[in-house]
Amino acid sequence: MERAYVTTKNESVRMFESEFMELCSHVHPIVPLVIYLPFITWLLFVALYQKQLSIFAVVALFAVGMVMWTLFEYLMHRYVFHYQPKSAWGKRLHFIIHGVHHDYPNDASRLVMPPAVSIPIAVAMYFVFWLIFGRFAPALSAGFAFGYVCYDSIHYATHHISAKRGPLFWLKQYHLRHHYKDDHFGYGVSSPVWDFIFGTKNR
Repeated sequence: MERAYVTTKNESVRMFESEFMELCSHVHPIVPLVIYLPFITWLLFVALYQKQLSIFAVVALFAVGMVMWTLFEYLMHRYVFHYQPKSAWGKRLHFIIHGVHHDYPNDASRLVMPPAVSIPIAVAMYFVFWLIFGRFAPALSAGFAFGYVCYDSIHYATHHISAKRGPLFWLKQYHLRHHYKDDHFGYGVSSPVWDFIFGTKNR
């Protein structure tokens, strides 16, 4: 029978000398919901009432945006978060971005992305969608942002919510194998589908 992976006690490490920077590196898991659910609601309002899209179109575009997030999540995790820099500066940056999570995977206050990082990404992606998709951008962006919220929530849950069965248990075991067995596999957190497509499924 396959080993069931479990998390261990919460642990943390100081990352910055600056008290302000250190404070900003700790984020409560509810923060993405507080920031992005109102933003998503506004985007849906814009799509329906300003862009005059039908409910069917908004629902379809929202779903496409969520799928786009899962691909973005996979590519970021595989090629950015797990990039191995050579320089001392690059190694320090890598540790701040993702290395600290692998060294201290149960640090409950560093499991969601700091707003100082997620907000610029969200704004940049909105303008990319607007340039490419025009009036469809708000509905796509709403789905993309909701996908991000699901990712952060699922990531926190895989480390700190007990599950004995069901989809969360499966995702928890899948993600913890990435941490404790082989971090060259299992880059999908909210959706492992791209691991299956690109051949990086957890062994």
